[in-house]
Amino acid sequence: MNDDLQAAEDGLADGTSPFHQLGKGMVAFLRATLGFEPEIMREASDRLADAETTASAAHRKAQRDSHAYRSAIYPVGSEYTLCQAEAQLMSAIVGVLNESLTESIRGFYKLRKAFVTLDAILAAEDKFMGGHAGKTISTRPSVDSFRSTRSARSTKAVPGGFGDEPATAKKQEKPLLDTVRQNEARAATKTTNAAKAPKPAEDDDEDDDEFYDVDEFYEQSTTTDTYAGHLEINGIMKDLAKTPPDQDIGSETRDLPPPKAPSSNHQVLDHDPDSDIFANPIDVFIHTGANLYFGLLLVMLSMIPPAFNKLLFIIGFHGDRDRGLRLLWQASKFHNINGAMAGLCLLGYYHAVVGFADILPEPSITRTSDNETQQDVQGYPQERCEALLKDMRTRHPKSQLWLLEEARMQAMNRRLSTSLSILESTSKTKSPLKQVEALNMFEKSLNAMYIHNYTLCSESFIKCVKLNNWSHALYYYIAGAAQVELYRHSRISGASEKDVKKHAEKASEYLHLAPKNAGKKKFMARQLPFDVFVTRKVQKWDARAKEWDVPFIEAVGVSPLEEMIFFWNGYRRMDGSHLQSSLQNLEWSDASPANRAMWEKEDADERAVLSVLRATTLRNLARYDDAAAVLQEGVLAVPNGELKGGLRDDWTAPCAHYEMGVGAWMRRKEGKGKREGEWVAECEKWIEKAAKWESYELDARVGLKVATAQDTLKKWREGA
Repeated sequence: MNDDLQAAEDGLADGTSPFHQLGKGMVAFLRATLGFEPEIMREASDRLADAETTASAAHRKAQRDSHAYRSAIYPVGSEYTLCQAEAQLMSAIVGVLNESLTESIRGFYKLRKAFVTLDAILAAEDKFMGGHAGKTISTRPSVDSFRSTRSARSTKAVPGGFGDEPATAKKQEKPLLDTVRQNEARAATKTTNAAKAPKPAEDDDEDDDEFYDVDEFYEQSTTTDTYAGHLEINGIMKDLAKTPPDQDIGSETRDLPPPKAPSSNHQVLDHDPDSDIFANPIDVFIHTGANLYFGLLLVMLSMIPPAFNKLLFIIGFHGDRDRGLRLLWQASKFHNINGAMAGLCLLGYYHAVVGFADILPEPSITRTSDNETQQDVQGYPQERCEALLKDMRTRHPKSQLWLLEEARMQAMNRRLSTSLSILESTSKTKSPLKQVEALNMFEKSLNAMYIHNYTLCSESFIKCVKLNNWSHALYYYIAGAAQVELYRHSRISGASEKDVKKHAEKASEYLHLAPKNAGKKKFMARQLPFDVFVTRKVQKWDARAKEWDVPFIEAVGVSPLEEMIFFWNGYRRMDGSHLQSSLQNLEWSDASPANRAMWEKEDADERAVLSVLRATTLRNLARYDDAAAVLQEGVLAVPNGELKGGLRDDWTAPCAHYEMGVGAWMRRKEGKGKREGEWVAECEKWIEKAAKWESYELDARVGLKVATAQDTLKKWREGA
């Protein structure tokens, strides 16, 4: 976490324990998820598979070893089941990012296995906290007060618990899942699927047993009442439906029981690191690891739009964003690898996921177990994020990952120039990790786009092509879109014919390179959504240039750069001057004499694009009435049949409904015209329409904002 993965590799190289193997897998995992290079992803998969196998063997051994560490909180061998679950979860993420549909599906099954194990570990914490309810737990005046009486292990013991002292335990502790069964309410009769569960053999891998056993104590999930739009990503769900049952994706993929939902009642172990509970480093390792990975898993699952019902069926569980965030915050308190990873996940979530949404709850003030006040985890708890970032930068001063998060934080607060300055400073002292350098360059490129520095934007996205191979089509497209703006500004400003021609040629070159590079990177065996989008856009402009008999640059419609800003929600990061620049860019289409002839030829869908972009900009300027009027006239009053089909932009109508909902939400505190509840009801009406819209381009991306809006509205109703 200090940008020195090579030192980590060297330190782990000679070790063979499950913890060394997991460390090696985590190093490869970090490289893989930061850069998405295929060869590194394959290496990560291999290392994580070794870690999973080693941890499984160590867990079986611990079950029979009378010298194994006995915790007061967790069942024997929990440190190894945690290693196994961590390896499964990281392997699952790598698998889902893999270009193979089969590997992606296998990854979802690993998510389910990890969920089972991690939930069982936290159930042990629930039981422990239930047994100590009402008792005062000190900040370690006596190390022995919460050390298990069944163990003579020193507090200096390392995970694995190998030492010379004899254990006092006379009887082997029950396996982890048996402990969970004691904690959960059991049904009077087992379900048919549970009855089919195979009986475990003592020396066999217990993965399959855990996979089935969990269904015995989880209740049947119900139909979701949140976002249920049509979010097929270019046929992924159809391919899942057609996956043959005999395809080699592992025996665990067959005859699945129905998905289950976990209990919502939890006794939270949220004490600080200096608590007497955490006297033993093995307990700290288990606690922080379980909180980190189960929290991450709950947040990840909560972000999967419910329309992906087949994927959720494979996993078998649903997410819980609020609980997941609280678990991550708890893990972030500790100064170990799990705490650092939790901090990175939290900052990434708030600055990327929350920063992408518009309808969010206002952070509330809660009281901690020490009766101190702090901001809640919902919305964007700015003060907590600032304190966390400061702590992480102190812990890991050489890492540029934290500088990246600081830049994102500045952008979240509409300080784009400051954000860009931070990113510019990273180029002077490059990170030894190429992947971190690529992330910094991508963020720099986006910020340059938001502040309308077209030259820097174009140059930076071209550099992204050399640093990262995730989506060259997107990089070339935005670089070309920036050149379109330079061309148009050159014409308006009366620049030399040479400059005008230069930008026109570069725009055409980069934009046509986009579809040529599309499809090289796949997600679950399908093209990336943005690759499909940019390919259609260039085809549309080529067709118009031929039909209208004009140069390609003249056939480009409403500012493609502003369109990209919309899909990255850059307007939320702009200050007033940047938003005014966006309005000026949009005026080229319908108010510039240089483009009057082209605008008269435009179809309804292109005019709708202009209306959505202009309304979103106005809404961010708090001109809510003007924004609503633009949407009503330019999109909502147009028959939907004129906005879809062929090469048309079919995303404008559902996005217009979403924008109307955002406008109503923003006005709820104004006290003008309607009461707060009436504005919220109007917001719900528009969001519900957007949620039920038919399939359209980039619907998964827009659907995430819709899902977040529905979650916020539900919480508002519950608190009203």
